[in-house]
Amino acid sequence: MDAVYEEVFEGLLRRISRYNQSLDAALLRKAFEFSFDAHRNQLRKSGKPYFEHPLEVAKILTGLKMDFETIAAGVLHDTAEDTELTIERVAKEFGGNIASLVDGVTKISDIKLLEFEERQAENFRKMLLSMVKDIRVIIIKFADRLHNMRTLEYLPERKRRRIALETREVYAPLAHRLGLAKIKWELEDLSLKFLEPDIYVDLVQRVNSTRTNRERIIREVTHPIRDALVKAKIHARFEGRPKHFYSIYTKIVKRNIPFEEIYDLHAIRIIVEKVEECYHTLGLVHMLYAPIPERFKDYIATPKTNGYQSLHTTVIGPAGRRIEIQIRTEVMHRTAEDGIAAHWRYKEGRLREDDLDKHMIWLRQMLELADEDETDTSTFMDHLKVNLFQDEVFVFTPKGDLYRLPIHSTPLDFAFGVHTDIGLHCLAAKVNGSIVPLSHQLHSGDTVEIITSSNQRPNEGWLDFVISSKARARIKKWLRDIQFENSVTLGEEMLMRSLARFSIKIKDINVTDLAGKLNFKEPRHLLAALGRGDVKLDSVLKKILPDDKPITEDESLFKRFIERARKSSRGVRVAGMDNIMLSFGKCCNPVPGEPITGIVTRGRGIVVHTNTCNNLLRLMQEPERIIDVAWDVEKGSRFLAGLYIMGERRGKFLSELSDAVAAADGIIAGANMNSEVSLVNCILSIEVHDLDHLNRIMQKIRKVDGVISVNRWSER
Repeated sequence: MDAVYEEVFEGLLRRISRYNQSLDAALLRKAFEFSFDAHRNQLRKSGKPYFEHPLEVAKILTGLKMDFETIAAGVLHDTAEDTELTIERVAKEFGGNIASLVDGVTKISDIKLLEFEERQAENFRKMLLSMVKDIRVIIIKFADRLHNMRTLEYLPERKRRRIALETREVYAPLAHRLGLAKIKWELEDLSLKFLEPDIYVDLVQRVNSTRTNRERIIREVTHPIRDALVKAKIHARFEGRPKHFYSIYTKIVKRNIPFEEIYDLHAIRIIVEKVEECYHTLGLVHMLYAPIPERFKDYIATPKTNGYQSLHTTVIGPAGRRIEIQIRTEVMHRTAEDGIAAHWRYKEGRLREDDLDKHMIWLRQMLELADEDETDTSTFMDHLKVNLFQDEVFVFTPKGDLYRLPIHSTPLDFAFGVHTDIGLHCLAAKVNGSIVPLSHQLHSGDTVEIITSSNQRPNEGWLDFVISSKARARIKKWLRDIQFENSVTLGEEMLMRSLARFSIKIKDINVTDLAGKLNFKEPRHLLAALGRGDVKLDSVLKKILPDDKPITEDESLFKRFIERARKSSRGVRVAGMDNIMLSFGKCCNPVPGEPITGIVTRGRGIVVHTNTCNNLLRLMQEPERIIDVAWDVEKGSRFLAGLYIMGERRGKFLSELSDAVAAADGIIAGANMNSEVSLVNCILSIEVHDLDHLNRIMQKIRKVDGVISVNRWSER
């Protein structure tokens, strides 16, 4: 290596040796020289030698106090991707462990994480699998991504934005989930710098302009606390908690809070030696400054899933300023800053299985879900987003058992969290002793009691409000299983009725052989496909009947069969959807009172359309797919209807529309508004009871000043 790099290497060795007594300095030197030679003739976009990148990655890993194998792999991580050297050569020179780490990082680098959902789900699975094999792979990748973000300005703007977006949407939340707070904060700030440069520059200037005042306020607050701790013989050190710019941005832009009202810009950490000293210190702080009760959180008694522990309190300081104070031990502080990396270094080598279970149980759950249902990419992505991006609430059973749930969870989420069977049969819930709806939002500290019934079953409405991935996955699976069984029953009777026209009984044919001819693994899958409309009846009959038998459909017989099938399954109830896979056409959004027709649709079961739907004429070209359905709704049921409203552009227009809808007992479920010069176009999604109710709402809207026209609207 060049003399300048030799000096850097010696400095890294000294830093590593201070926390790692088993350092293999010779192997690490070999890795540095190997990487330097491999990248000797390469330059980065900045014009600097490429070797500076793996060198910076090694510095970041050293800052995390990683073991020497991880640092060696960090130095070598680009050799298999950007040079002619192979993983086999790395394994020969440095051993299987280091080669495996380099290979894992290379494979993650090849993954495009922001693609359409099906491929995105598979790419996430690949990344998570590599993490399960050795968590150090993702830690190296974080270091690689962090240095790339630090030098992102040298790339073209389009590439900068793509990398910054991927960093913000994937790598920063993943770093948070693994407890790597320092890396998460810097990744988010750098993402903001390149995605919203003007906002970033403005925030930097504002924060810098208030730094002197903030430091003065913190000195005023900490001085009495220091004196109290000395008297109590508690050894402590104080840190100002740096407020990262992305966090300020989310509060200003997303929560609509002015910069001046972000009180946790004034934040203090108090780091003590023992757990009991944390609580003693908290008491002293509250004796000096009045606490804000709703701003207190005990993450020591109830740690976050990523292992984070600390006491959080917000107090009223001098001149009425709100000051956020965090109290923790040194061990907690290391875990808070470096997350899973801190636990790695404590063990001087490979993580023990109990550590992996404690800090990454969510990862195992996601991979188990992927194994359970490999084809359901949307379920997997939902599960990932909930577990990766959301915070938690802590709730209790009546016996005092603690359960962690995603924020905004409901009693139904809690029921599935306790046990799948309890969730499937959940009838009602009590929160803190009072009956609440199953959609009630839970808060930390709530005591939840679930009331079950053997007769209770999930329904699709549950999916509208459950939050946890486990609850959503189990409800979807139950509904799919029920729909499959109903489709099998429907398909079997369709086939029996059709064969009866030719004096053939279903028991007289080999259904297993028939399924094989039509490329189905087993007969039930063939019958379900028939019931769903995925397979045409005549294509099945062609495999059974002799060539000289004409296959003609007796339409009246078919309709009589459908009517019997509907009755035998307690009716195709448009509102209840109890026994047949059924949905409403988004092209027309039918509501009770409108004439409707059912169409057996491939892959979606029966889809209900209004008789005036523009798409119905095309869909009715295959008469065997038509089903006569009728409304059978329960009192109080609501249905979505869309309205397209054109009006004059003026203030309070949307609020007056909302008042008109409310006056007619309607509920706005969604709104989309845009303006062109002096006109406003507005699309409202409204919950209504029936057609008469919708017409009353439309009459109310027409009376709003400035409304030009009101018409039904639906997706085309």
